[in-house]
Amino acid sequence: MSIEATTNSEPSATRNRSLGRTAAWAPLLSEPELEVARAILIHGPSSRGELSRRLKLSAASLTRLSKPLLDAGIVSESDLVLDGSVGRPVRLLDIRQEARFFVGIKITGTMAQGVLTDLRAISRVSASRELPTHEVADVVEVLVELVGELRERSGLQVSGVGISIGGQISGGTAIDRAPFLDWRNVPLGDLLRQRTGLPVLLENDVTALVAAEQWFGVGRSVADFAVVTVGAGVGYGLAIHDRVVRGPDTGLGLGGHFPLDPNGPLCLEGHRGCSTAMLTIPSICAQISTSLQREVTYEEAFGLAAAGNKVAHSVLQAAARALGHFLAAAANLTMVNTVALGGEGIELFEKYGPTVRAALAGDRDPEAGEVRITVLAGEFDQWARGAAAVAIQEYAFSQ
Repeated sequence: MSIEATTNSEPSATRNRSLGRTAAWAPLLSEPELEVARAILIHGPSSRGELSRRLKLSAASLTRLSKPLLDAGIVSESDLVLDGSVGRPVRLLDIRQEARFFVGIKITGTMAQGVLTDLRAISRVSASRELPTHEVADVVEVLVELVGELRERSGLQVSGVGISIGGQISGGTAIDRAPFLDWRNVPLGDLLRQRTGLPVLLENDVTALVAAEQWFGVGRSVADFAVVTVGAGVGYGLAIHDRVVRGPDTGLGLGGHFPLDPNGPLCLEGHRGCSTAMLTIPSICAQISTSLQREVTYEEAFGLAAAGNKVAHSVLQAAARALGHFLAAAANLTMVNTVALGGEGIELFEKYGPTVRAALAGDRDPEAGEVRITVLAGEFDQWARGAAAVAIQEYAFSQ
């Protein structure tokens, strides 16, 4: 969230960590109080001393700001526990993560995958539905049914819905362009809000993963990191100085045709050895299938390579080197030292990690810091949890 400058007495450690496009904060809570709530949500149970140090607040200010959160039931206080730093008992403050629940849905060209999560984006219920067509009315109907199913199965009240999709988003409410659905200028947020009566926020799928990592993953310990995903396509997102990087071209998939191997195969756009040609599941499977003259799945490709098939091993080895080059480019050009790696194609890193790391190191200055690679959960729920996370960032303390 882009927050206006505040006085020196106000918290700053978590500033700019929420989206804030609807400015729907609860009217009884001030921005400094909300900063305290966000810090507790992101960092977990904390003593008042820890929060004071993290937010650069005096003990008196922290006590004053936390009281409305306790009174509103947003924050709870633990029994006395020993504080390891000073050896005296303290009471820890924590968010009541069961106080509110959110739905996150990831839309692909064929299906919608949904989860219902608590305030810390921990999944409680999941469900999925196939899209009968790409017609807007049909997709909206599927989303309405999916939200209804998640609410009914959980028996929980939902405070907001996050939707993520591969494409460009406008204002958190409209889809400017979604290639997998062949959509342009679709006011999906408004349509779904009208049908469900719930606040709805749209976000690009990779950007949603960055937002989820910012609050609930690697972003809790570092201010600068990149997210790279490999699967049906190649995704790239960035957080710098505690801000998720967004721009007019977000969602165009600009990392999808980054040149990686001048001798590599062609992608469908005619680029030789680009990231799409080298790293995506369809391209890897097509290369092996063409050579073996039969259809080979992604899972089977790794089995063939492990069994000594030279074609499968060669294609996967080349893909692993290309992934290392891509990660090095991401780190070198943005000067980040942490990369979260995910997507349905994550098995490439899991099986060929040493090759990826060797290519990454080879493209780095010998004196540059080590690039820390964090592997995201491989389940498809991860995408839906990203969608829920953007709803949490926007609506956690609203209404």
